[in-house]
Amino acid sequence: MDAGTSPRARGPRRQTGPRTSDSSVVHRRPWPRLRMELANSGPVRGVSFGMKESLLTSVVLPLSLFVIMLGMGLALTRSDFALVFRRPRAFSIGLINQIIALPLLGFGMAVFLDLDPTLAVGLVLIAACPGGVTSNLITHVARGDTALSISLTAVNSVITVFTIPVVMGFALNWFLSGGSVELPLLETVGKIFGITVLPVALGMAIRGRAPGLSERMEGPVRVASTILFVLIVAGIIAANIDLLREHLPRLLGVLLALNLLTMALGFGMARLARLTLREAISITIESGIQNGTLAIVIATSILDRGDLALPAGCYSLIMFISGGAMMAYFGAGPGRSGVR
Repeated sequence: MDAGTSPRARGPRRQTGPRTSDSSVVHRRPWPRLRMELANSGPVRGVSFGMKESLLTSVVLPLSLFVIMLGMGLALTRSDFALVFRRPRAFSIGLINQIIALPLLGFGMAVFLDLDPTLAVGLVLIAACPGGVTSNLITHVARGDTALSISLTAVNSVITVFTIPVVMGFALNWFLSGGSVELPLLETVGKIFGITVLPVALGMAIRGRAPGLSERMEGPVRVASTILFVLIVAGIIAANIDLLREHLPRLLGVLLALNLLTMALGFGMARLARLTLREAISITIESGIQNGTLAIVIATSILDRGDLALPAGCYSLIMFISGGAMMAYFGAGPGRSGVR
């Protein structure tokens, strides 16, 4: 702080004396003051980029996501996308919830709770990602509408190729303005396309041309995907253990709130639209079970910021707890006949 600067003149909305006419004072953001503590040439509060520019972020993580999305493609057919036209209301509710409502919810929570900029961007990132492959399995066990779940996961994975760069560009500019993180729009779209849509299309092509081979591959690929996912989450937490220790209590509370609110939002919108309980279960799970691997890869391999992946890694653990609760409640025994 300069010697002649009053301690009260800390934010752009508070001015004293002759500074009222100073052209350097900029009025923006009619929101609660955010803690813009990012240095122009370094990470927030000395956080280490433990995974920066390494073989892990440039090869292993993208390849792991490629394998996971390939497994999704092996389980899909073109008829899975036809649900968009056969049941447009249920599909539209699920799509609007994931593409529009969830990123807005994540952004609103980050602003309202005045989160650290790094955690805020990470929160928006996980909220902007599509449903994960695991959501289809959880929906099936919970006796939801599995066909709706698969269609939402597949179509959202394509659409978010274009929406994630837009949402993240806005979030980075809002929370980390003046920082060193940049997100080239077209380049980011191309990279996300290469690690999501391309392997899904490849998996569908294998299933269409060699169904026997796809059936033999599906099991091993699914097991490999699960192992890779667990290793990725563990690696992210280990690489950012200092940041986790500093923010653990608040971070877990925020992520748990995000998970519960996204699921409540999905269920509420579905019931307001008078969808069936099975459809509501599917939309609820699709809203709360995000593609954490995609968020981690975007943070580490595209944005080159391992610390931004920490919320996604922790959220991935929380969403399995809530997903397990959904399976236990709706999928337990024949007594849940109304879910059938």
